[in-house]
Amino acid sequence: MKPLKRYQYERYAVLCSLAYPRIFKQTRYGFDPDGQRVIKNQFGKTMIRVLWSKKRTEVVVVIKGSHNLSDWLLNFFIWPRRCHHLGLRYRIHSGFYHLLFQESTPSRNQDRLGLSVLERLEATVVPLILQGKRITVTGHSSGGAIGCVFADYLEKKYPKCIKRVVTFGQPAIGDWAFKKHYRLGHKTYRICCDIDIVTFMPPLPFLYWHVGKMLWLYNGRIYENTPTLIRLARSIVSWLIRPFSYHLMSKYIRNKDFFDER
Repeated sequence: MKPLKRYQYERYAVLCSLAYPRIFKQTRYGFDPDGQRVIKNQFGKTMIRVLWSKKRTEVVVVIKGSHNLSDWLLNFFIWPRRCHHLGLRYRIHSGFYHLLFQESTPSRNQDRLGLSVLERLEATVVPLILQGKRITVTGHSSGGAIGCVFADYLEKKYPKCIKRVVTFGQPAIGDWAFKKHYRLGHKTYRICCDIDIVTFMPPLPFLYWHVGKMLWLYNGRIYENTPTLIRLARSIVSWLIRPFSYHLMSKYIRNKDFFDER
C-alpha cells in the first residue's frame, strides 16, 4: 500500500472543508471552469461535488458529512440493511443507507427526475471513467462512510476505476461481511484526529467494522492501524474534557504537517 503523501492529504482535507459552504470556486484549486457537478440531497442541498480537469486523469468526488438536524438524526438509525440489490454481499448502517438512496433533487436542467443520490453520482462519473479518468473519493464523517460504499460499488462495475479513498473522521458503516468483501482496503486511508469521538461510532462492538489503513494523528505523531481499544484508552481523559472539538475539518487541516514531503 502506497503511503499517503503530505500534499495529497492537504489537498483532500481542504476540499472536504470547502465542500460545506454553499459556493465553491473550483478553478481556484486547479479544476476546469466546467469541471464541477453538484449532487443534491432530497431537500435540494448540496451533498456531493464532483471535480475534474481535462489536464488531469484524476476526478475527485467530495462528499459532505452530516450538516443538518436530519442528517444527524440518521446516525441513530443503527440497524444494518442489506445492499444485495447492488450486487454487494454485505449490510450497512441503515441511516447511511438512506443518505445514498434518498432521491436527489436535480441541480441542472439536463438532470433527470427520480434518481437516487447514488444513481445520480454514478451517472455523473461514468462518462468521465469512459474517458480514461480515475476516481478519488474523499469525504468527512458520514460522507467518508458512504464514500467507501460508493467506491466499492463503482469498483465492482468498472474494475480499476478507483484511484484511492481518503476519509476524515469517519464512523464505521458496514458489518463483518463488508470488511471481508470490501475491494479497496489497499487503497483506502481512514484518517482519525486525536480523540474524535465520531470515529468510535456506532458504539456496537463486532457489529460494525472499519476498512482500509487507519492513520491516527495524535500527540504530534502518526500512528498506523492502532487498535480501537488502545486508541480509546490513550485518549479517554481528553475525551471527557473535549468530546467533539476534534471532529471539525479545521482540526484535520491544521494537522497537515504530520505528513512528510515525499
